[in-house]
Amino acid sequence: MKKELHIFFTSLMFYTRIPCPKNIDHHPDYLNKATRYFPLIGWIVGSISFLAFYLFSFFLSTETAVIFALIVSVLTTGAFHEDGFADVCDGFGGGWTKEKILIIMKDSAIGAYGAIGLVLLFLLKFKLLSESVSLFKGDNSIALIQVFILFISAHALSRLAAISIIFTHEYSRDDASSKSKPIAKNHSWKEIFGSFFFGLLPLFVFSYFQYKFLLALIPVFIARFFLARYFQKWIDGYTGDCLGATQQVCEVVYYLSILLIWKFI
Repeated sequence: MKKELHIFFTSLMFYTRIPCPKNIDHHPDYLNKATRYFPLIGWIVGSISFLAFYLFSFFLSTETAVIFALIVSVLTTGAFHEDGFADVCDGFGGGWTKEKILIIMKDSAIGAYGAIGLVLLFLLKFKLLSESVSLFKGDNSIALIQVFILFISAHALSRLAAISIIFTHEYSRDDASSKSKPIAKNHSWKEIFGSFFFGLLPLFVFSYFQYKFLLALIPVFIARFFLARYFQKWIDGYTGDCLGATQQVCEVVYYLSILLIWKFI
C-alpha cells in the first residue's frame, strides 16, 4: 500500500501542480508505474474544475462559470497538456521531417501554429462544454450529479486515450533528457488494467443515467487511432507532447460526442 501511494503521488506530482509529500520525486521507476493512475488524475482535475464551475455558477452565467472552470483546470495541471498540444501544432505544422518536427516540438517558444491551435482549442472547449452542461440544467441533485460526472468522465477518458498510445506504439525520441521518456520504457498488466479501469469507470457511471453515452467511446478512440497513426507516420512513434495533444483533442471530441448523442440518437 505504501508503494502504491508513492506511485500515485508520483503521478499526481508529474501531471499536476497539486502539492505532494516532500519525499516524492521524478524517480524513473515510479514514473513508469505512474501511468496506471493517469486517468485517476483526470478524476481529480475534473472534480476541481467542476467545483469551480459549481461555485461560480451561483452568481454568474453558465458560460462565464465554464470559463472559470477551464481556467482552474489549466492552473491545476500547469497547462501541461495544453503545452503539448501547442508544441504538436508547431512541430507538425512547421516541420517536414522527423528531425525537424522533434526539434521544433522541443523548442520552448510558441509559434503561430501553436498560438492559433490553442485559441481554436479553447473556443471549442468553451462552446462544447457550455452546451453540454446546459443539457443537464436543473435545480435537482440528479442534474448536478450528471454535470459532475460529465467533467470527470471527460478528463478520465481523454487521459486513457492518450496514455493507451504507450501500450501500442514506440517512443520516438532517442535523447535521455526527455522528462516523458521514463513512462515509455516498460508497462505491465497493472498499468494497462489501472489505466482502463480508472479511464472507463466514470463513463460507465454516466451511462447509468443515459446508456447511449457509452457510444462516446467510439469517436474518442477513433480520434486516438488516427492521431497515433499520424504520429507514427511522421515521427515513427510518439512523444510526451503527442500524448498531451491527444488528451486535449479527445477531451473536445468527447464533449462533441455527448452533444451529438443527446440530440440525434
